[in-house]
Amino acid sequence: MAAAAELTLLEKSLGLSKGNKYSAQGERQIPVLQTNSGPSLTGLTTIAAHLVKQANKEHLLGSSAEEKAVVQQWLEFRVTRVDGQSSKDDIRTVLKDLNSYLEDKVYLTGYNFTLADILLYYGLHRFIVSI
Repeated sequence: MAAAAELTLLEKSLGLSKGNKYSAQGERQIPVLQTNSGPSLTGLTTIAAHLVKQANKEHLLGSSAEEKAVVQQWLEFRVTRVDGQSSKDDIRTVLKDLNSYLEDKVYLTGYNFTLADILLYYGLHRFIVSI
């Protein structure tokens, strides 16, 4: 799923009205959002965090300092370990690591659903359906 499509789905799930226009830059097609009130925002996780704040659902970014750090950690995991992967073996390794990590958890931060869960789902969905 392309980043623009993911961001559009995120907007909808957050209850935001449509209207944001996304473009992509560079060879890796990094998403860009031109805001109405300031500079453009670049990068999937940056734009997603902006949308969460815009929707007044900041609990999705974590409630404590530790949980916020864990959310950020998993957002980085999404960008560095999932995006750009094309090998089924690489994805199987990622899924195995995730399975081990989630063994005693409901969500990535433990018991609270966050933006990290949403974006990791979006990122892994295309691989899961092809396995």
